[in-house]
Amino acid sequence: MHDPYAALGCPRDADGDTLKRAYRRLVKENHPDRNPGDAAAEARFKQAAAAWDLLGDPEKRARFDRGEIDAQGRERPPVGGFGNFGSHAGFDPGDLFGDIFSGFRNRSRRGADMRYRVSVPFIDAAKGGTVRLRLKSGRTVAVSLPPATEDGARLRLAGRGELSPSGGPPGDAEVEVSVAPHPWFRREGRTILVDLPVSLAEAVRGGKVRAPTLDGPVTVQVAPMTSSGARLRLKGRGVPDPAGGPRGDQILRVMIQLPRDPDPGLADAAKDRAGADPRVEAGMA
Repeated sequence: MHDPYAALGCPRDADGDTLKRAYRRLVKENHPDRNPGDAAAEARFKQAAAAWDLLGDPEKRARFDRGEIDAQGRERPPVGGFGNFGSHAGFDPGDLFGDIFSGFRNRSRRGADMRYRVSVPFIDAAKGGTVRLRLKSGRTVAVSLPPATEDGARLRLAGRGELSPSGGPPGDAEVEVSVAPHPWFRREGRTILVDLPVSLAEAVRGGKVRAPTLDGPVTVQVAPMTSSGARLRLKGRGVPDPAGGPRGDQILRVMIQLPRDPDPGLADAAKDRAGADPRVEAGMA
């Protein structure tokens, strides 16, 4: 690279923002991920990164403009040549090589990590799945969710962060997961909890009713004279174990649902069959 300004396509009096925009455009257009096998694009990518490494640093840019360093960031020898270096007061040849090696290190500097937040459906978080995420670069990637993903979990996508300003490896993307609430399901560890509405007739006479699970609806048996709050356990219908162990269970809590519209016949029947005070039987009174 003979002229870093030419590598970015900018005049020598361009301001810092103009140089940065040119650099970002060039590395995005010529990134190897977008141009696999294109040697010319890869060369333009590296030239733009090297040019920005020099011109993006105000101190380096000023030294280059004054002719103190070349386009690779190396010290230019004074007019007297290298033979006079030893006679200059305070000059240490190690400083020269230190600057050169520092330049090499800077050119391989890793890109910055990027942070994202994504909302995922409750069932996908519980069972595992994928969610689409749009990166700041404009690309859309699929994020894999392991089973039993918790709200607030952080997933790392290697190499999906900011591009390196100096041709080094890109940073990573850190994705924070926000699990959306579900109208029926709740989680306690790997156990799924569901409030199951049943009619008064179903609670009194018993019978088969439909209940939702993570895998779809199933039929369960409600015993006769089931009280509201009774629990039914569905073995293996809970959250999968990400380590491959047994799956969790699902607990159905029976909730007796009375008719919304007034029913005089039901009210009369309830009056005739009031029975014992349930609070006394429970020891509350």
